[in-house]
Amino acid sequence: MNDKRDEQILWRHLNSLPYFRAMVRAIEDSFYQGVDLPRPVLDLGSGDGHFTSVAFTQPLDVGIDPWWGPLYESKRYHAYRLLILGDGGILPFAPHSFSSVISNSVLEHIPHVDKVIGEISRVLRPGGRFVFCVPNHRFPELLLGKQVLSKVGFSRFADQYAHFFNRISRHHHCDSPDVWKQRLSSAGLMIEKTWDYFSPEALHRMEIGHVLGLPALFWKKILGRWILVPEKWNLWFAYQIARKSFENPFSPEGVYSFYITRKAE
Repeated sequence: MNDKRDEQILWRHLNSLPYFRAMVRAIEDSFYQGVDLPRPVLDLGSGDGHFTSVAFTQPLDVGIDPWWGPLYESKRYHAYRLLILGDGGILPFAPHSFSSVISNSVLEHIPHVDKVIGEISRVLRPGGRFVFCVPNHRFPELLLGKQVLSKVGFSRFADQYAHFFNRISRHHHCDSPDVWKQRLSSAGLMIEKTWDYFSPEALHRMEIGHVLGLPALFWKKILGRWILVPEKWNLWFAYQIARKSFENPFSPEGVYSFYITRKAE
């Protein structure tokens, strides 16, 4: 791996995101650098466009999102040639319109995910590639709060905590690879490669960061940006925390999964 390039990847997320978001987004950014994505490319759940703007050197062809606010905000990044307001379960494209589709940490937020997967398959060309990442079945189980409460005998509160954290994270799905394999197969998509990343220790640092990141939320609401002073001296501590996870992303107990899939010919 190129140490200088990897350091740049981490800094470009830390410069504009709270560390607990930057640490996982930087890892995912590094994964995309090794994935071939033939054009045209659709980004399903493009959000505010920040991730695409820093992870890809050229604008992607189309970004689609169901919310006006993030879609409007994404215009400033110029990360897409075309932006569309729309529901992933009813994609406004003809069959076989795209050679690649990506969806970065989006599908876990969609209640009707099976319908969305079917639509992705429909708009993909035969042999087209679908790349995505999601939290997996370990995410709620390995939360620090849940583990601590379970160890002291408060199993009921431990489950409630996990449910609460998933709710504030807007997670509708934290599924195992077996569930995803069946879901994708039903839509004519085959898994080419998958791996787990983001260790339980990294999850705990991210979990704590939700509390430490409250000042960043204040600046976002007031000034429209997460980081008030995006300088290395100001972000040194955040860098040290995030670097531990970024340099060792893979874990057999990883709470996120990355999938590279292909539509049948």
